[in-house]
Amino acid sequence: MSENMDRGSSQPAEAHMSTQSRSNPSDIPHMSDGQVWDQAFRNHSIHTWLMEMVLSLQQTVADHITQLATRHQQQDLVPEEQRHNQPIWGQEALLGRLMFQMVNYLQFGATGGQKFQPPCHSEDSKGDVRSREQAQVSKQIYKIFYQLTNFEDTSINYVLSNRGIETSALYHASFQDYNTYQGNKYHEDKNTLGFINLGTSENKLCTDLLTERLSRSDMNYIDDDLLQYSDWRGQPFLREEVAQFLTYYCKAPAPLDPENVVVLNGCSSVFSALAMVLCDPGEAFLVPTPTYSGFVFSTHLYAKVDLVPVNLESQVSDANTHPFQLTVDKLEQALFNAKLEGKKVRGLVLINPQNPLGHIYSQDSLMEYLEFAKKYSLHVIIDEIYMLSVFDESVTFRSVLSMESLPDPNKTHMIWGTSKDFGISGFRFGTLYTHNKEVALAMSSFGYLHGISGITQYKLHRLLQDREWIDNVYLPTNRSRLQEAHKFITNELKSSKIPFLSHGSGLYIWINLRKYLDPCTFEEELLLHRRFLDKKLILSCGKTFMCKEPGWFRLVFAATPLLLKHAMQRFYTVLVEQEQDWVVKQLEDAINQEVEDLSASDASQSYSREVILTSGLEGCCSDLGL
Repeated sequence: MSENMDRGSSQPAEAHMSTQSRSNPSDIPHMSDGQVWDQAFRNHSIHTWLMEMVLSLQQTVADHITQLATRHQQQDLVPEEQRHNQPIWGQEALLGRLMFQMVNYLQFGATGGQKFQPPCHSEDSKGDVRSREQAQVSKQIYKIFYQLTNFEDTSINYVLSNRGIETSALYHASFQDYNTYQGNKYHEDKNTLGFINLGTSENKLCTDLLTERLSRSDMNYIDDDLLQYSDWRGQPFLREEVAQFLTYYCKAPAPLDPENVVVLNGCSSVFSALAMVLCDPGEAFLVPTPTYSGFVFSTHLYAKVDLVPVNLESQVSDANTHPFQLTVDKLEQALFNAKLEGKKVRGLVLINPQNPLGHIYSQDSLMEYLEFAKKYSLHVIIDEIYMLSVFDESVTFRSVLSMESLPDPNKTHMIWGTSKDFGISGFRFGTLYTHNKEVALAMSSFGYLHGISGITQYKLHRLLQDREWIDNVYLPTNRSRLQEAHKFITNELKSSKIPFLSHGSGLYIWINLRKYLDPCTFEEELLLHRRFLDKKLILSCGKTFMCKEPGWFRLVFAATPLLLKHAMQRFYTVLVEQEQDWVVKQLEDAINQEVEDLSASDASQSYSREVILTSGLEGCCSDLGL
């Protein structure tokens, strides 16, 4: 594995990158609550936010018009009493919310100087008069907007609490592209013009193997206990199997304790619950960025916990031996800056293998990060959801559970699930392993809201128990197919001289498209992202991962060869059109400049003639004694 960026050429990674850089990097995420934004993306102006909301509004208006046209065509087929119950209400409410957000941000963001701080309505204001006043003004603006626009009351309107409004906006901003994809998926036979999704990290390479295994007779078991409420921590038989599974595949030095296992419906639920039990509202986690975009949604939805970015850079230097390198010095600096801003940092969040970079932390590096956390009494949450998705045989992954001596075991918590490694995200399974009994007990309460059905738990128990099938059938096949898909995508990128990072793990590639941004800004990154959407191709842009440098995108390659082929055709179409637009723009700029130069030249010549004539007249008048 090479730590440098693969360029498809023999040039050094850092040298090649520097020639393509067009501007200084900055950062901005998808829209979210002001408290999260201000902490994680405090260096950005309101302009980029308005740009994104305008583009979102533009797309929503287009969808609204399309749906209106469809409703008009079908109106004769719909009974009169049902015509006002069409889904068009949802579109109207969405338009209202987007326009309200723009008014709201202008109201509060444009008056705050250089620092953009959208209004934040948190539950822990504790008598903060200004916060309450802003909350009331915010709600009043929303009410007035609906009165002026005559929108009908819907499930998303001014009757929502401030928290409800923020949650709705955060959800829409986080999942707009995904929801669009769900309504119009590509299918090789039924819908070839649908959206191709290379933005959501899902493994679709081995659905045939999983379908066959989950259809066997040992999976079809039901008894009375499976149909009743279960232990909120997860069924005892599943927690025992998870402990044995992690002991085996994480190479733990001693058998793991099932009492330290908590099972919930997905790793995001586990992470969100951990944020609740480890932090109070307004406290924070350190997060090396770029990082998984779902952390913003997960930490804010319930816990109201901030993310303090530890910004990593792509440029290789004396301090960075490889792109986006995490060092203890950077952790120290981020923690110091957070304290200066009055933030109470409670933990450090790591992903290993890393998402979206695919980088795997060495055991020495991991130990350094754990020692740093112990020094400052921080919890460490390590997400190892891609631990079995390492397809480069030259790469060695070491789980945190494999370490014989942890610096602070009671503050070290590991997350894993089957969504990525087994490609069954629909099972909604995530698990926590912690040595801290108090944390495990507190986490168990979330099973009341985020538990998994007994039947699903039984199937998972049988799947994880079948080591022979996992070791001899599934893992070798999955690894081979990941290698083939990765090779196809990297060859395509090399042929187009598109830089990318390659680390031999995960389901994705981190690609650099900054040479297609002019200027290289997050506004231009967003426009390129929208251009991909126009061609029915979904990629994840870098700002959603809190990347501080514009131009990076994550491309998921764990898909069938045919799907990848069609996706890359759309990908290249966008880039070609982008370059063609550049040529046109450059020609227009050149023509405009020439016109300006000619105008300036004519004006100068005219001025010179006037000066000569004026001087001549004055001379004549003087000679004549006038």
